[in-house]
Amino acid sequence: MPFELKGKTALVTGATAGIGRAVASKLAALGAAVVVHGRDAERGSAVVDEIGAAGGTARFIAADLADPGAVHELSEKAGPVDVLVNNAAVFRFAPMSEATAGAFDLHMAVNVRAPMLLVAAFAPPMAERGSGAVINITTGAVSTPARGGGVYVASKVALDYLTRVWADELGSAGVRVNAVAAGPTRTRGMQARGAGLADTLGKATTALRRAADPREIAEVVAFLASPRASYVTGAIVEARGGTPAYP
Repeated sequence: MPFELKGKTALVTGATAGIGRAVASKLAALGAAVVVHGRDAERGSAVVDEIGAAGGTARFIAADLADPGAVHELSEKAGPVDVLVNNAAVFRFAPMSEATAGAFDLHMAVNVRAPMLLVAAFAPPMAERGSGAVINITTGAVSTPARGGGVYVASKVALDYLTRVWADELGSAGVRVNAVAAGPTRTRGMQARGAGLADTLGKATTALRRAADPREIAEVVAFLASPRASYVTGAIVEARGGTPAYP
């Protein structure tokens, strides 16, 4: 079913790099018209060009998701969407002794409030049409403590919970809401934290003993966005490479 999303519009936040970029490309390959969100217009243009060169359709909208006004503008400019992928996230690791109110507020603003505002904007029209899919990108670290990740992971725990609540609120209207809990993935953000960190974590913390390629996470998102997942909602789908057993 190569074009199972033909005629659909998908908004992918944080789509100029990493998992978001892979998701945008995959959904476009399935026929969706993709709204690529990010903060950097040059990187956004590169993704749009890449999708266009592959025969897909995409356009870019810039917005700072830490600003609720900008989130509202993003929803207005994007117009009606059939698939919403809340991928954009802030992740700054630090021990609690170094935590600040500003860092906490930023994580909650981008990782929790922005998805909430976008769902509030796009889900009611989806419900009126009787169909739609929301996929939230969270983390496998919610079930495995990560040093320095307290604030980041707490924001993702909140998003997991909201996923289940939204699935209940919207299910009777035909709108499905799911999350993908990603494991260590080779992304720009992981590289910024340390060269080879994703591979180190993948080897140490997954049953597959390796990090994911962003395209592997995108495949899971694409399934949840597609009619193939028509009876899946309220699920936190783990794409974290499995949990290794205790020695």
